[in-house]
Amino acid sequence: MQTETDWRLMMSETLDHLKLHKHITKADQAADPYFYLEFEVPEGTTRFDVSLEYPKAEDCIIDLGCLDPDITPFPASSGFRGWSGGARDSFFIALDDATPGYVHGKIEPGTWQIILGLYKVPETGADVELTISFDQTPRKIAPQPVTPNPVRQGAGWYKGDLHCHTFHSDARGGPELLHAAAKQAGLDFLAVADHNTTTQRRYFHPQSSEDLVFVRGMEVTTAVGHANVFGIDDWLDFRMTQPDHAHIVAKAAHDRGGLFSINHDKPPIDWTYELPETDCMEVWQSAWLMYNWVSLARYQKRLSDGLRVSLIGGSDFHQPDRLLPEGPLVLARPTTVLWLEELSEQAVLDAMKAGLGYVTEGPDGPHLSLTSGMARMGEEVSADTASFSVHVEGANGDLLRWVDASGCRQEVLISGDTVQLSFNEPVTGFLRAEIVAKANHQDLLEEFLGAFKGKKLPLGLSEEEIREQPIIRALSNPIYIKTE
Repeated sequence: MQTETDWRLMMSETLDHLKLHKHITKADQAADPYFYLEFEVPEGTTRFDVSLEYPKAEDCIIDLGCLDPDITPFPASSGFRGWSGGARDSFFIALDDATPGYVHGKIEPGTWQIILGLYKVPETGADVELTISFDQTPRKIAPQPVTPNPVRQGAGWYKGDLHCHTFHSDARGGPELLHAAAKQAGLDFLAVADHNTTTQRRYFHPQSSEDLVFVRGMEVTTAVGHANVFGIDDWLDFRMTQPDHAHIVAKAAHDRGGLFSINHDKPPIDWTYELPETDCMEVWQSAWLMYNWVSLARYQKRLSDGLRVSLIGGSDFHQPDRLLPEGPLVLARPTTVLWLEELSEQAVLDAMKAGLGYVTEGPDGPHLSLTSGMARMGEEVSADTASFSVHVEGANGDLLRWVDASGCRQEVLISGDTVQLSFNEPVTGFLRAEIVAKANHQDLLEEFLGAFKGKKLPLGLSEEEIREQPIIRALSNPIYIKTE
């Protein structure tokens, strides 16, 4: 781990605060995207406050976090005390409370560290100043939240969103607003995956219920790739700096009983690490026309190469400071729909890993269920007996595509609100299904464009580019062909 000794330390006469100064350079960024500044926490401290100042600009963005004396070099299993990325310039940690994104609890005296993420550093460098103040007011240690296990009995299709954010990372809105948005969308489960922290559980653990099950999540966020970890309370070390480090993080997730999922592998944040053992891939993130055809092509390539990775979707919705009305860019666009024997966190995780579900454009989007005899999505069948069927609802006038390892095998018109369609030809590798907008293509396109109200489209998209793109309304997980 990089530590620094050449910064200037100044302490006030009352010894209750200090200032740290450092000139950050491009060479520092090239050596390690994470920069560490040590400071001493006095005996008896029950709270400390940190503020960061630097010349913030388009080419100067520095993230902020905190590590306690238990931290080790990557991969650490403890010692994390908070991360706010570029969303905040100050935080506090106390025995009984902490800034969202930071972990309250015991404050050991000794050497702590401020961790700076050197996301963007200008050619001339940047002067960074940290002010840290200490308080010894008596406080009691507040316990960490207890992991819940609510269960709703009954088998069926359940709807959820597997990727969203609160002000525990870089959204403006609090957990209460996101909770209200999930209820407004009619969801059954929700995974809140704030960036590099799990402190959103302070709200969501006690609020998880059989009406709306919250699935534990954390988005491992770096400058060159994001991944969600599901189903564990533990913080996982996000400080990946080498192409093979993703293997370490994925193994840590699996060792703790969690799932590892690659996020939005498309511009502008493509997955550039080596591909580790991966349970899921977020093939559809936010509105379809936000480059999701790139993610789908990469997913298709991985399936064609013989990988078996489950398809999921997530809105990546960053809750604003107000509850928005329903629309194309809000929570649960898209929605992941899973077949569960009961609604519980474990059942959601099992179905995600198994691929027993599909992704649709929203809570009221088309239904798309693929089977082959008794085999369901995510399962396998013998090549010589394979005969496939899809049950489709809510896509009258659209197109159904059958896709295997060789590409699109067949495209047929969906005639009727509820239909059953079959595919009985030989299949290579796997078979999956897509619903492509036809009857309402123009309406969906105009709805997407209208969401920006004449503003520049995001992600460098052009109107000409998206007008040429088919609009997917639903994607099924594959059924695989057995290999001898």
